[in-house]
Formats: sequence, structure tokens, C-alpha cells
Amino acid sequence: MLPRWSRALTHLSKLRSFNSIEFGKGFSLIHRQSYAAVAPAPAPSADSFPPTKSLVNLDKMFWSKPCSLALAPDSPLRVEDPKYEGIRRIVLKMMLFYSKQSKSIRGANVIYRRVLSQVDKPAIYEVFNLEKTFRMTFSLLVLHMWLCLRRLKAEGKDGVELGQYVYEIYNHDVELRVSKAGVNLLLTKWMKELEKIFYGNIVAYDAALLPEATHEELTEVIWRNIFSDDGTSKPDAAALCTVQAMARYVRREVSCLSLTDKEAMFSGNFMFTPLESSSTDSVRR
Repeated sequence: MLPRWSRALTHLSKLRSFNSIEFGKGFSLIHRQSYAAVAPAPAPSADSFPPTKSLVNLDKMFWSKPCSLALAPDSPLRVEDPKYEGIRRIVLKMMLFYSKQSKSIRGANVIYRRVLSQVDKPAIYEVFNLEKTFRMTFSLLVLHMWLCLRRLKAEGKDGVELGQYVYEIYNHDVELRVSKAGVNLLLTKWMKELEKIFYGNIVAYDAALLPEATHEELTEVIWRNIFSDDGTSKPDAAALCTVQAMARYVRREVSCLSLTDKEAMFSGNFMFTPLESSSTDSVRR
């Protein structure tokens, strides 16, 4: 892992688990003088736990053909705007509930909740044999934020603007978690350091997917950003299988998101590939 990780996250890792910090109950946020409140994101439910030996065969995972991650029209996981009529709709319209900005904020909140649903659940740690600590959860959070922001950016100006809302919600979430982890006096300093890490990782992931990048480059970037804690640049033999599996997972999610339509992305009505089950059919979806 890069030296900056050690400086910024070692102290936080000793304080409390990222996952053990509740994501503000009833959390709402109003951006840029909008009247639309950001919906609450789900609170983490599990405590920190050490890595356990993966029960799945990583060599057989994430080889299947990519597919859209959009939720089916009848999925109970879909989030839809309420359809009001009459005086209620008129009042809400006057309050800018149906404005482009308000819709973007609501969509951004749902998108971020999708990120949390993948990162805060035990499955991803069990599949990739990861210890659930602040550092590890933050690394996975940045990775999945990059996946979403990369896809949104492909939609042009509107996607970039929506991505900015998602980033603001992410940043507020991280600030709350860092503060609740016990960092108060130097909160601004820590947030600036975490911001540098965020953008450094984003640049590295983007570079690893450039046409001229080697196939091994993404594996090495994932190793440095997520797995390595000693500054090494390449995975050792013991970790290589796991890191390669995560690289396949990332490449597949990139392809799946590219197949996910704009409406699903902007409304947040998509889900990352589920990892809850250790069965081959489930993880190879």
C-alpha cells in the first residue's frame, strides 16, 4: 500500500471499525439551496470481523458474460418517485420537488445506497477473504465509487453533474464516520488526506483501464490500493489468486455498468453483482 495510506489510515484503523460506525439515522442533506432532502442511507449492521478462509473457488468466479445491472421493473428493490396528483403535486412543484436538481439529489442518494449495500455487507469480505477494518472498507468504498462515477461520466455533462452529487453524499458520509471514529480535532486534516487518497486511487484505476495498459496493471493497482499494507507494488504468490479474482470482478462490473441503461443509472435502480451466496451460479451472475 502506498505510504500515504499508512499515514492517513493506520490511526483510524486503531480507533474503530468503519463498519461499526452507524451511518446517521434519519440522515438528510440539502444541497445547493434545494428543497429536496437526500434520503437516508442504510446503517451498517455487522461488527468488524477478521478474514476467514473463502468458501468459494475464486478461480471459477467472474468469467461469465457481462449483463445489465438494471433492476427488473417489478423488483421490490426499485426506488421510484412518488406519483402525487392534485393540490399535493402543485405544492411539491412549487417547492421544487420535481426540479432537475431535486431529482438529481434523490437519484444520487439511491446510487450511494447501492454502493453501501455492496461495501457494507459481509459477503464481499468473505468472498475475497478480507478483514473488515476502516482501511479496508474505505478502499472498497472508493473502488465502487469509481465504478459508478466512471459510468456516469460516460453520459456527458448530466452524468458528471450527478456524479458530483454522489461524491458530496459520499464525502459527507466519510466525514461522519471519521468523526464518530474519534477524530475530531484534526478532522479537516484527515478529510484532506482521505480526499487525496480518493483521487489518487481514481486516477490509478482509470489508467489501468486505458487501451495501452497491460492486463496485469489493474491487478497491481488493486493490490496496492486494497490488499497491500507494506508498500509492495505487486501481489505475492499467496495473494495472487484473490487479487486476480477481484480484478476480474472489477472488469466485469465495468462491462455490466456499461450495459446498464441511463435511466437505471440516474435513478439508482441497479445493483452490483450480488456476492451474498457462495454458490457458483450466484457469484458468476
